[in-house]
Amino acid sequence: MLGFGRGNYNDALMQALAQNGNGTASYIDTLSEAQKVLVDQASGALFPIANDVKIQVEFNPSMIAEYRLIGYETRALAREDFNNDKVDAGDIGAGHTVTAIYEITPVGSPALKADPLRYQTPANSDPSVELGYLKLRYKAPGQSESRLIETPISDSTAAPDTEARFSAAVAGFGQLLRGDTKYLGDWTYQNAIALAVEAKGADPFGYRAEAVSLMRLAGSLAK
Repeated sequence: MLGFGRGNYNDALMQALAQNGNGTASYIDTLSEAQKVLVDQASGALFPIANDVKIQVEFNPSMIAEYRLIGYETRALAREDFNNDKVDAGDIGAGHTVTAIYEITPVGSPALKADPLRYQTPANSDPSVELGYLKLRYKAPGQSESRLIETPISDSTAAPDTEARFSAAVAGFGQLLRGDTKYLGDWTYQNAIALAVEAKGADPFGYRAEAVSLMRLAGSLAK
């Protein structure tokens, strides 16, 4: 779904309609945005390659004491619905990628906000190897039975790449916009801008530069 103009534009309604129809909603306010949505990302909207995609992550309690998923509130499913092929979920189009950011607190960290669970059983896996376990279900186009992909999440000491760092900057920016500062500590718009600029990368189409400009505008209005 595409939105134009400013007079009676209702973003919340657009997003709800798009989600219920397994589609996407975009607001076209500039020529650059039209280029991105109608040209660069058109194949992903027109050619789905996976239907009813569901992702489930289980963290290793020997390594991770607390965690939270940032965003996706409107996409959350009950745990038991993961294996139920009758439950509708989102679709993935050709060329699309999906980023989910979890904020985690390691066992023993002074950042813990809750007491440890009395009856939680530590995972049987080697805690030095696995942070968690990922499961993904999807249906091939035209099929009614889902397929399962599963893999452990390794404990990697490698530095995050530019994609991960820029995504973190956008996630922090989004929480600032919403006023959701419960877990942000002293994170500010300037922190989000600095991280986004540092992780902007090649940015051939200028989309990330535009995001940084929006961050700067929001930061100036928040003062």
